[in-house]
This record gives sequence, C-alpha cells and structure tokens, in this order.
Amino acid sequence: MEPKLVHVPTEDDIAAALKTDGKGISAATHKAHLTLWQGYANQTNNIRKALVDLDTDPAKGNQIYSQTRSLKINYAFALGGYKNHNVYFGTLGGEGGPASGDVATLITEAYGSFEKWAADIKITGISSRGWAFVGYDRAEQRIFNYAGDAQDTYPQWGTELILALDVYEHAYFLDYQTARAKYIDAWFANIDWTAVNGLLAKAK
Repeated sequence: MEPKLVHVPTEDDIAAALKTDGKGISAATHKAHLTLWQGYANQTNNIRKALVDLDTDPAKGNQIYSQTRSLKINYAFALGGYKNHNVYFGTLGGEGGPASGDVATLITEAYGSFEKWAADIKITGISSRGWAFVGYDRAEQRIFNYAGDAQDTYPQWGTELILALDVYEHAYFLDYQTARAKYIDAWFANIDWTAVNGLLAKAK
C-alpha cells in the first residue's frame, strides 16, 4: 500500500506571510523558517513510508525502545510541526488589529474583550517554550489560548487549531534577537483575521 503524503511547502506557500516584510517580521526570517516547515513535512512523509512496512509482530514492541515506539512518537512530533506551521503561515499577512467576524464574538465570550484576549495570548507566548495556540473546542463551542512547549504539546481532543503563534527563537531572532515580546507585538499587527475566520468555519 502506498502511503498518503503531505504537501511539502515551497516559497509559494509563504507568499501571504511575506507581506509582513517591513511590518515587523522580515522576509529573511520567513524564508529561513520555511526550511524548518519543509523539514517537518519531509519527515512526516518519511515516517509514513516507514510505517507501511512496519513489523507488527508483538514480540518486536517495547515501551523503552522499539521501532514502533520510535516511529509513533516522532510521527506526532513531525506531523504536529507540519500542522502548526500550516496555521502559523496561513494566518499571517493581514492587517492585524482587533479581531473581526465570528472569531471576534468567540474572543469576547471567552475573555471579555479583545484586549484581555490579546494580553492573555501574549503572556501565554512569553511563558511557553515553543508555541501559543488558539484552539476552538467543538464540544464547548468556545476558544482557549493553549500553551505549547513542543510541536506535539499540548493538544486537546476535539479542539481545532485556528491561530498559532510560533515563539521558538527561529521565528524572531533575526529581527528581535531575544526580545520575544516585541516580536509578539509584530505578530499581532500582521494577523489575517479573514484567514482565521476561514479556519474557524471549517472547524465548526
């Protein structure tokens, strides 16, 4: 059986994000960042290919180390990194500012105001080791700002990612060195709320 492979992104896939050049996040940063996104896509595909030929003899499994454990654990990391970056790049290149559309209503319902939501996701991003995620919980029909310390943490079942803030240093070091808070301010100024609302509509 041939595995289904994910799309390996190209510079065309960051065309919208490149609009942030001159608005706080440089084209050089995005182009360097693209190579990491491509790496997650390539490794997702490599693991999918390896899983096709996985030896499922129970005697070969082991919770300390086994081929199955290695592939399954690293698959979550690779695919998580791929999907996180899909949303990160896919929601950049807008005019920023206060949220609009249905997501604005959800922000107000969950946090009281856009300003309180923005303060919450900013401190979440500063307090996280890799990501801050805005997830839409289908069961509760609410959003929440999640912390993420790696590509595969901390997802919740039934929650769809609609906005992602990458706070690994590679996302901002060329532009801001270690000044993460200034980078987050630039990220706010470049959110594409139309794209966020599009992801929300698909999530419902």
